Amino acid sequence: MNSLIGCLDNAPRRCLLAIGGLCIALLALGLYLQHVLGLEPCPMCIVQRYALFFVALCAFSASASSRKNLQIMGAVASSLSASLGALVAARQSWLQWYPPQAQSCGRDLYSMVDAFPLWRIVPMVFQGSGDCTKVDWTLWGGSIANWSFMWFCVIGVLASALAWRQFSRR
Repeated sequence: MNSLIGCLDNAPRRCLLAIGGLCIALLALGLYLQHVLGLEPCPMCIVQRYALFFVALCAFSASASSRKNLQIMGAVASSLSASLGALVAARQSWLQWYPPQAQSCGRDLYSMVDAFPLWRIVPMVFQGSGDCTKVDWTLWGGSIANWSFMWFCVIGVLASALAWRQFSRR
């Protein structure tokens, strides 16, 4: 624990790089699950990917600066984005535990082709498909949404602690 606090106090750029690297690793895992294992992301999964990307962008941008104020702002922005991702993951976990009777948050391609013109289908395709309540994959009893929530919380706590420690040392 002391080494983590020491890193937060003395090496904030390394901590920001670690946060960004963790986000890139989680995004790579998501792409592996999608393209190698064939799991289709639902719209909530796509939002979580955007949140991870934004955390990584903020963390890497802040780590590139030697100015403490920019590092604090990057850590705060990373923490806020991680909080948004955690909220979406928590909502998806809730939907998986208590699925609604007749509601789905995704459409399949065939129903989109029948219902919408081409100029509206293209953006919808990139939003993902699949049902947000469906559990396709688990690890140690937790779904992807459960693990995503846990990692967003870890990232948010680290980024918040970094911002707090750096702000209090100004």
